[in-house]
Amino acid sequence: MRRFVLVGTAVLAVAIGGAPAVAQDEAGFQSYINGPLREQALREGVSARTLDAVLPSLTYNPRVIELDRDQPGSSTAAIPAFAPYKARHVDAARINRGRETYRRLRSKLERVERETGVPESIMVAIFGHETNYGSYTGGFDLPRSLATLAYEGRRRNLFAGEFIATMKMVDRGVPRESLKGSWAGAFGYPQFLPSVYLRLARDGDGDGVANIWSNEADTLASIANYFVASGWRPGQPWGVAVNVPSNLNRTALVNRTVPTRCTRVFERHSQWRSMAEWRALGIVPQSGSWPADHIQATLLEPDGPGKTAYLLTGNYRVILDYNCSNFYALSVGLLADEVEH
Repeated sequence: MRRFVLVGTAVLAVAIGGAPAVAQDEAGFQSYINGPLREQALREGVSARTLDAVLPSLTYNPRVIELDRDQPGSSTAAIPAFAPYKARHVDAARINRGRETYRRLRSKLERVERETGVPESIMVAIFGHETNYGSYTGGFDLPRSLATLAYEGRRRNLFAGEFIATMKMVDRGVPRESLKGSWAGAFGYPQFLPSVYLRLARDGDGDGVANIWSNEADTLASIANYFVASGWRPGQPWGVAVNVPSNLNRTALVNRTVPTRCTRVFERHSQWRSMAEWRALGIVPQSGSWPADHIQATLLEPDGPGKTAYLLTGNYRVILDYNCSNFYALSVGLLADEVEH
């Protein structure tokens, strides 16, 4: 499940004496959630009232474990071309629905942009990419999924923490029936993890509730707040599509810095140069306009030399913080550009 799935060593309950594995897992699961997990939640401030209401309703979910174990680890496979991905994710239907959402929520979007500096179109594009403007948000019960993943132990600290964050949401008044999402814990229109909800969700319409599971205004305000927390710089574009001259010396531009995260994403980017320096190297924006000369950018050629390339600013890195995938971040930026037109 994209940014929320972490792969490690599986620690599974083992069937004893020939008893069915699922039965053993259920017994071990109940022992875990009513023992160590409950105790940890109480230590971290969750009310006994909430735990008494939620824990008895939970059962072990083997399907969640199957999905977790099916996730790929680090891959050395060739990276596919971006163009087919773009065609699927920046298509006419998504663009048109984004423009309609943009128009319908314009008054709310304008206020959020004025307060945060995050462009209206970027908020709408994230909304569109995460859940197709709210049309699908996931149907897994969050407490059940997160408790199962914590019990399994693959990333116990992560998922126990997210389970406890979910219980804190219930303590804050989030309805139990609203706790539906992906099997890995992302939920609502912007697909936040529960811990992200507690930290960054915002009330966008002034009713006192940060409702990201059915309220568009709250969703957009919360997305903008996420971007602010990740370092969005007002007044700078995310990037610009460019044509690269055939004689560009790419070897001289190779980034020698070793990425500390998302290695396959960042190793494809060039060194940083100012827009003025890129212009001096013969690079030409496809739109015919340049961002300000002082803005720093890296060059990415997702489909190789001779195809559309992109100069990407620090704000592009903020999109990557939401989902560390060049294809995702490029598509968000391109959809945002289309939504504005």
